[in-house]
Amino acid sequence: MRKFAFRPSLTMQGRTFKGLRGWAGKPLHPPLTDVPVGAYILAAGFDVISAVGHNEEWSRDFYRAASFALIGGAAASVLAAVTGFWDWLKSTEKGTQVRRTANAHAWTMVVVTVLVLAGIAVRIAGYWGESSTPGLPLALTLAATALTFLGGTIGGSLVYDYGFNVETAGDHPVWHPSETDVLPGQK
Repeated sequence: MRKFAFRPSLTMQGRTFKGLRGWAGKPLHPPLTDVPVGAYILAAGFDVISAVGHNEEWSRDFYRAASFALIGGAAASVLAAVTGFWDWLKSTEKGTQVRRTANAHAWTMVVVTVLVLAGIAVRIAGYWGESSTPGLPLALTLAATALTFLGGTIGGSLVYDYGFNVETAGDHPVWHPSETDVLPGQK
């Protein structure tokens, strides 16, 4: 019995291209969110390690690593925001619970972005030469990370509770025992 099926998941053949939304069965927004989420979590960890280490020789390295992680996450979040906005615009209808939930997700992530950008500005303008993470940058990073978890949870509800942008297969052959892989667009 076969144990793995890579090709059906990786092929684009048979998938309809939907512009900034991605392809049928392969939306762009979810994977683009992984980089900023990971960066913000790493930044929080690095900042906490730096703050705990305070004046240790290595604490400055962790502070700088957190700063660069925030900068990289903020840059990647631009693509996530553009594709998320396009999903919202093309996939939600006014007056629906899905629209309200998408709004809550979007505004939570906008606040995260503002906190991250403020944190980057504070680091560069006032605290770049510090030997460890000062209180204000640490607070901004921790707040952004906490709200990232909240925003991700709301976004997860859109997908897993509401099936937002998920193209269900119904009673599809992939759910029945078989040695044959079914590619996108096949029955």
